[in-house]
Amino acid sequence: MIWFLCTFLSACSNSSQPILIDGSSTVYPVSEAVAEEFLKHYPDVSIAIGESGTGGGFDKFCRGETTINDASRPITSTERKQCQQNGVEFIELPVALDGIVIVVHPSNHWVNHLTVSELKKIWEPKAQGKILRWNQIRPQFPNQEIHLYGAGISSGTYDYFTEAIVGRKQASRGDYTASEDDNVLVEGISTDPMALGYFGLAYYTENKDKLKAIAIDDEKPENGTQPVVPSYQNIASGYYQPLTRPEFIYVRNDRTQQPTIANFVRFYLQHASQLVREVGYVPLPDQVYTLALKRFEQRQTGSVFTRNHRKDVPLEKLLTTPTIHEAHTKDN
Repeated sequence: MIWFLCTFLSACSNSSQPILIDGSSTVYPVSEAVAEEFLKHYPDVSIAIGESGTGGGFDKFCRGETTINDASRPITSTERKQCQQNGVEFIELPVALDGIVIVVHPSNHWVNHLTVSELKKIWEPKAQGKILRWNQIRPQFPNQEIHLYGAGISSGTYDYFTEAIVGRKQASRGDYTASEDDNVLVEGISTDPMALGYFGLAYYTENKDKLKAIAIDDEKPENGTQPVVPSYQNIASGYYQPLTRPEFIYVRNDRTQQPTIANFVRFYLQHASQLVREVGYVPLPDQVYTLALKRFEQRQTGSVFTRNHRKDVPLEKLLTTPTIHEAHTKDN
């Protein structure tokens, strides 16, 4: 956890409560960069940022323990229900685009691309204890153990990856090195020649010299026949599929009555485009930031994402749709 200026227990120079942020390790670098810039303008503010994973962060957020939750996926109906039961109204704001990057050790010379079917074969639940060697993915790969690294079960990256690759959220083999801290995954893969893993673009960008990114073939003819690398341009254009996704912050509505909180959220949306680039992610279109700021200023609470929302619906359209305030059915 990063602490700016003061801790929960120390005395702060201003009378307002600290801005407490937790949640996704993927969104963490963005919130950290925004906080650092914000404090240059408002040096007396206290900001604390943790990274419990999207799900772990929502547990705290919906109990009213934090001000903002960083999230690498939309809030679920179960989490909406938890927030509603605890009287926590929230404002949902997109802040960036990310690509989940498949990475191996740089000494890996045998794999340059994988198909979605091959990734599913590696990661689906029935692969546990069975798909253990590289040549089980393709016969021409070496007869060597494959060592897997990936997001922990409290991570929004875990939810998104399993749904996009396996076809069902949280459907994954369990015999792999898991962590909600992407730096742990970077360290593991960068020191293991037999490794394969996944995490957000910023962590790959920051560690390009000790990782190798793998191109992905989504096997959909309408998207072309060539595997696509997780580049800035391919993520911005939506060409890197199915592993391009939006990133969010969720803000407690009752805390926005405090000028410091409101100013921080405005600052976040007004400067996200530049700061997102600096930490290695892809900014959203300007219109999306404009709509998100309007949504915040009008204090539009709830989520624009349904249980079965289509991922190809543009954020510009979603941000003008009615919100959902509670869950009527439990998520899978």
